[in-house]
Amino acid sequence: MVFDLKACILVLDQQAQLSVIFDQKEGFSTVAAENHPRNDDHARTFQEKTVPTGTRLVGWAALVQTFGVQAPVRRPSAVSGQHVKASRREERGWNVFDKRYWPGESFGDQLGFALRHEDLDLLVLKRLFEAAPHDTVTAFVRSAPTGAPNRRAWFLYEFLTGRTLDIPDAEEASFTDLLDDRLYFTAAPRLSRRHKVRDNLLGTPAFCPVIRRTQALIEFGARSLGTKANEVIGRTGANVVTRAASFLLLADSRASFEIEGEKPPRGRLERWSRAVLQAGKNPLTIDEILRLHTVLIEDTRFTRVGLRPDGVFLGERDHEGDPLPEFIGARPQDLQPLMQGLIAANERMREGALDSVLQAAATAFGFVYIHPFQDGNGRLHRCLIHHVLAKRKFAPPGMVFPVSPVMLDRIDTYRDTLRAHSGPLMNFIEWRPTPERNVEVLNDTADLYRYFDCTEAAEFLYACVARAIDKDLPQEIDFLRRNDEAMRRIMNTVEMPDRMAENLIRFIRVNEGKLGRKRREGEFEKLTDDEVASIEAIVREAFEGFKS
Repeated sequence: MVFDLKACILVLDQQAQLSVIFDQKEGFSTVAAENHPRNDDHARTFQEKTVPTGTRLVGWAALVQTFGVQAPVRRPSAVSGQHVKASRREERGWNVFDKRYWPGESFGDQLGFALRHEDLDLLVLKRLFEAAPHDTVTAFVRSAPTGAPNRRAWFLYEFLTGRTLDIPDAEEASFTDLLDDRLYFTAAPRLSRRHKVRDNLLGTPAFCPVIRRTQALIEFGARSLGTKANEVIGRTGANVVTRAASFLLLADSRASFEIEGEKPPRGRLERWSRAVLQAGKNPLTIDEILRLHTVLIEDTRFTRVGLRPDGVFLGERDHEGDPLPEFIGARPQDLQPLMQGLIAANERMREGALDSVLQAAATAFGFVYIHPFQDGNGRLHRCLIHHVLAKRKFAPPGMVFPVSPVMLDRIDTYRDTLRAHSGPLMNFIEWRPTPERNVEVLNDTADLYRYFDCTEAAEFLYACVARAIDKDLPQEIDFLRRNDEAMRRIMNTVEMPDRMAENLIRFIRVNEGKLGRKRREGEFEKLTDDEVASIEAIVREAFEGFKS
């Protein structure tokens, strides 16, 4: 869209009935909407969502519609022409506000509404700043140069775009937090004296996640799950802890491969388990991630180790073999700066003592959205979870919480969480199939992977960690204690090799407390009937009340 400021251009969007007028003198964009929606309101749509009847777009949705911003508005807002009970309601993915919330017609009115009443969306904000005339943004800041909302927008403009507005430093204002820590999880603040803003974002302009302070995350954080895990282990003998750690590590590695639809040979599985066990021992750098990739990819004849030189997608293929992508990773030329940004954001979150699980979610899910490798992105994504938890000493030394098995149990929720973020991005990625039946991205998409709301992913990961600590860890310790007791009593009844006793316990447990006839007549035929009955009773007593 080309704007002629001298002549004033009127742009009418037929679906949303929005108009935009640019005034050269004031430098403002006026976003207008009809006070009385037409009778065909039900036909209006915004980004493939039907706008609620009797409402008009507001905030991010209005600005995106007006300026043609190429970014998804994930939870759009609209203002009703009527009163709304409790001033606000949710309706089919929309936030609908009472008519008293209509902010006004100007660019500043709409931006102010978005920053006050909607979730911060750095992707939308950056692309809005790039689309809006420079003078329009400058005029908004100058309209209240000492006002906290204006200075926050001013800081974000220069932070996100790298451009400097022609505005003198805010000398007389008091410092204000960029993010309200009642609404968002924040990092240790960095002072911007030019804007008199305390920058408490979780990242940098190169990579910056946002995590909203939801009730679920507040409750998870209050449970001090890392402390609970250490207490459980502290009450357990060293031998049992060592064996539990070994089993949980192998279970996590196996599940991580199964999530990808693979069942690797034992040797490859153990090799990856050793790599996971090293999590947190080295600083997280691009070189460290590349090292882990070389451990994962043994056969490099067909899969390149390291940052990929071409496109990557997840999805199906048509009958001709051409891609039908559900998700497309970042462009190859963007991988190095995105990964550097990811590393810098991870370090900032660590230094700011952000909750360990939240840091793990932001780093690991940010990684898998970038998708920097030809293969192995999912397994390395889950390995990064362990890296952060170990580095922050959330997990006891040598212990890997079995997060991957929980993810495997909740695979549909896991996939839904990934798709909830990646799916809306696909409408803003232009691509074409290559002769090699791959994908080539045609537009600039780096920002799609640079800024993301990690709240839903953090809630999912925290739920998985909680399940692992509440159930899986104590269950494994309980199993080993019961198994040891059964082994001791069986050895006092009949002298036999440990391996045979282990097999006896397993066969009896899976057969509801009885040794099956084929086993009884096979490898255990030398046992007397009294011995078998005694051993069966031992196993039943040892595992009475055990929940697997």
